[in-house]
Amino acid sequence: MSQQTVKPTAAAAGQPTFAEPGRPAAVIHPVARLETTLPQYQQLAARFRPLFAGIAAESSAREKDHQLPVAQIRELAAAGFGALRVAVEDGGFGASLPQLFALLTELAAADSNIPQALRAHFAFVEDRILAEPGEARDRWLRRFVRGELVGNAWTEVGAVEVGQVQTTVDPAPELGPGLFRVNGTKYYSTGSIFADWIDVYSERTDTGRRVIAAVDAHQAGVRHHDDWDGFGQQTTGSGTSIFVDAVVRQESLIDFETRFKYQTAFYQTVLLAVQAGSIRAAEREFAAEVHRRTRTFSHAAAPVWREDPQILQIVGEVSAAGFAGESIVERVAASLQEAHDAAADLRAGRIDTDREEELNDGAELASAQGQVALTPLSVDALSHAFDALAASATSTVKNLDRHWRNARTAGNHNPAVFKARLIGDLTVNGTALPRVWAIGKSKKP
Repeated sequence: MSQQTVKPTAAAAGQPTFAEPGRPAAVIHPVARLETTLPQYQQLAARFRPLFAGIAAESSAREKDHQLPVAQIRELAAAGFGALRVAVEDGGFGASLPQLFALLTELAAADSNIPQALRAHFAFVEDRILAEPGEARDRWLRRFVRGELVGNAWTEVGAVEVGQVQTTVDPAPELGPGLFRVNGTKYYSTGSIFADWIDVYSERTDTGRRVIAAVDAHQAGVRHHDDWDGFGQQTTGSGTSIFVDAVVRQESLIDFETRFKYQTAFYQTVLLAVQAGSIRAAEREFAAEVHRRTRTFSHAAAPVWREDPQILQIVGEVSAAGFAGESIVERVAASLQEAHDAAADLRAGRIDTDREEELNDGAELASAQGQVALTPLSVDALSHAFDALAASATSTVKNLDRHWRNARTAGNHNPAVFKARLIGDLTVNGTALPRVWAIGKSKKP
């Protein structure tokens, strides 16, 4: 016997409706996965959608003025956004990975810089919730629940060969028992300028082991420069971080070998959410411009711009690209959830290491396939969106080009061309994709 369901309105469903002057509010569609349409997700999203709406209202102005979203990120943190993945019993919201990435996509539709600025934070949270139970883990969970944020400092600056690490962690017994000094310079340190802690990839001089040094950002030995000069994602707070005798406790040194295995796929999926959200933001703003446009051309297909079938087709194609983008994020997030669950199952003895490796490989493959598919889709769709308007679409006042620039910039991280080759090598030759890789100077001149 079939069941009938009543389709709720956007407002009833709790979907954000970032209103534009002169036209009905445009719906920002959440990922259409069953899990994200259940009341649990809608209640969770309803907590943050008013903040998203406020963020969207000033996102263009922030980008034009190069104003970092410090207040907006702190407001999200105060509302518990950074503790989305922390279990309810530990004071968080207990969001699944599909739910997290659906929310990040919605946030990216408001301002695509902010989810990227929080990328390292959520990766660090993921690592800590999978850590061995105990006081060390619980201490971090309490920090997340208090609204403390974590930034990123992994990429070395200068003539550093691939695989080398110049940032060092030195024992400093003269400062006190269990204290170390961190020295080095990093670039692409996205989010660190907003953070309370910084996830610093470094090497211990006493053991030679690669570690994550979780450095307190609020000390004199830590300096940030907002010197990222990309033409997109300009307010992510990325740039150079410098550590000069920054102090870190031994309890905050984490062996890199223990990091969660699907970390690279996780980082990539945040960028996928950035791209999908950029398409949705463009859909909203281009639709608003089309709706209120009063000028047309003598050879147009209709006397009113917003009724011209060719123009409506373009907006519809952009909307469809946004749907596809969200679907890609949804599918990859589901693979990440399988990898996450595998870690718990392995610890509990429910699966063996071969099965866990298989699920982690599946997450890496899904993220790579998603990147190869979504990067050209988003860039092409956002370029095509300009065909829905005339020359006024290129106005710097409207700033519509930021959506293309943001998606193009996100797509240039972790080059998709290499991922496509690796996918092909897996398909043809059965060669596993690398789950950890590095960037640096070529070993040959």
